[in-house]
Amino acid sequence: MSNDQNAALSVTVQDQVARITLTRPEVRNAFNAEVIAQIKSAFEAVGTRDDVRCVVLAAEGSAFCAGADLNWMRRMADYTRDDNLADASELAAMLRAIYECPQPTIARVQGDVYAGGMGLVAACDMAVSVDSAHYCLSEVKLGLIPATISPYVIRAMGARAAHRYFLTAERFSAQEAHRIGLVHEVTSAEVLDVKMNELTQALVSASPNATRVCKKLVQDVAEREINDALVRMTVEGIADIRASSEGKEGVQSFLQKRKPNWLQ
Repeated sequence: MSNDQNAALSVTVQDQVARITLTRPEVRNAFNAEVIAQIKSAFEAVGTRDDVRCVVLAAEGSAFCAGADLNWMRRMADYTRDDNLADASELAAMLRAIYECPQPTIARVQGDVYAGGMGLVAACDMAVSVDSAHYCLSEVKLGLIPATISPYVIRAMGARAAHRYFLTAERFSAQEAHRIGLVHEVTSAEVLDVKMNELTQALVSASPNATRVCKKLVQDVAEREINDALVRMTVEGIADIRASSEGKEGVQSFLQKRKPNWLQ
């Protein structure tokens, strides 16, 4: 865990699960330039660790993330276009660090998610939400657009839902977030960690190499035209994984009705 008093988050690793927790509940875990840099660094750091098999993004307090910090927004009012380009580039780099983290990622959504916070949830591979959480893409109310987070949010909720919620800035429920595919599970607060544990254990129990390669497979195949190049890529992908040491061990252990060596 970080001991830096200026840290906006904590990082712990236990039983092969890394947990990155936003720790600014007093500002509803809103982010600014410093928070963005810390989140990016945290995901890059855990991404290099062989002892980490999955990553949980969590938060303290009543909100998961309320988007941009108000003080940061006040500073933005005086930004030049170049300032805004640099600023948005840092946010984009943070989201990409989450999305491209080699290990599977899960957002543990314990409270409301607004604006840029939607990007944090969407950039993770999975999301589990409490039933009391609300979601909102509020940018157009401020004369802005959810541009930087859009590649991730549109992939998560689909273009049809994005047309509505990007344009209306309506607040919607966890149940609606589940219906449109933004989150995978909706639970009561009492069983949120039970469901999280089920998912993390499933990820930790799978082949480490296959899990990483499979995550990349989804990213490479999603939204792609099914053409000769894509089919060739998928054929090469299964051939490579079958020939790998973990692929061989996984098949052999199944045939021999024993645990694979990564569980021993």
